Amino acid sequence: MTSAMNVLGGKWKVIILFHLRDSTLRFGELKKCIPKITQKMLTQQLRELESDGLIARKVYAEVPPRVEYKSMPLADELSPILDMLCEWGQRQKKQQI
Repeated sequence: MTSAMNVLGGKWKVIILFHLRDSTLRFGELKKCIPKITQKMLTQQLRELESDGLIARKVYAEVPPRVEYKSMPLADELSPILDMLCEWGQRQKKQQI
């Protein structure tokens, strides 16, 4: 558990991985998916996820530069867990109503 939390710990990493699991997104698209995250925090979390081998960052030589992020196979292994967390969260939300 400690190893997993060292990689996935923090408020935003799991949410970022959830949004990247089925698609490739640009920075601005990710920011729109997670409106409460600051630009600085999103940048930091993306760098850490890339460093840990969970996502890939691709920079296109264009003006202005275009950067895309996608999940790597290591992150794809988390898909069933992300699904379970999402379902659990939906059940919790219904119970609070």
